[in-house]
Amino acid sequence: MAKLKKKCDERLEHWFEEAMERIKKATGARTQVQLAEVLEVRQSSISDAKRRCSVPSDWFLKLYRSHGLNPNWLSDGQEPVYLNASRGTVSADNLLRETPASYGRTNARGRLVQVSTMTGGSADPNVWAPQAAEDLSIPESFHRPELLVLRVDSAGMEPFIVRGAFVGIDTAQRQHPDGELCAVHFPHQGLLIRRVYYQDGQFVLRAEDKGYADLHVPAAEMAARTLGRVVWVIQSFAPQG
Repeated sequence: MAKLKKKCDERLEHWFEEAMERIKKATGARTQVQLAEVLEVRQSSISDAKRRCSVPSDWFLKLYRSHGLNPNWLSDGQEPVYLNASRGTVSADNLLRETPASYGRTNARGRLVQVSTMTGGSADPNVWAPQAAEDLSIPESFHRPELLVLRVDSAGMEPFIVRGAFVGIDTAQRQHPDGELCAVHFPHQGLLIRRVYYQDGQFVLRAEDKGYADLHVPAAEMAARTLGRVVWVIQSFAPQG
């Protein structure tokens, strides 16, 4: 009986997390404070609901009245998303791409993310800032909290990473293990993807294409110039004749 109870508790916890994720995405609330404001409740009410793994039914009613959301979609992922779409702040298509399937169903949906150019959008050549160029749907499992997606605009890493490929950069990973792929900023050039090695007090950045010369960055500058490490690549290869 104890094992059965634990299994039921896990299912309830999973259901609660997915329902709350749908609520957050549909309302744009990212924190408990923001969510409490949307629901017009105290922040402690959010914590209580989480502890009980239970979403109060009046929350679903409030979200229908304020955002036109379908209580059945919020609770179990049953479409349609909206019962009154005129009150919605996020398109139903985007929500269906980004939110998880209900418990027990295969999640085949992706997540829509913005893709930046490698050159970035900062007016200061010494600073790199993302510049959104397009959107890309990626598998939910590819997403992480500090993900940046770039479209590669050079051939330096071919044939390993081809020009036009999409690369996911985890900006939380700023260490430099030898041989790992990192995105590093170079003033007036933007970001470059290179394999990084530490030698004699400096970092050597090496392209896959041997026609590109190695680049050297003093160790004291590397942390400030590293955006993060490459964690995945999405690309297509031209057939070989």
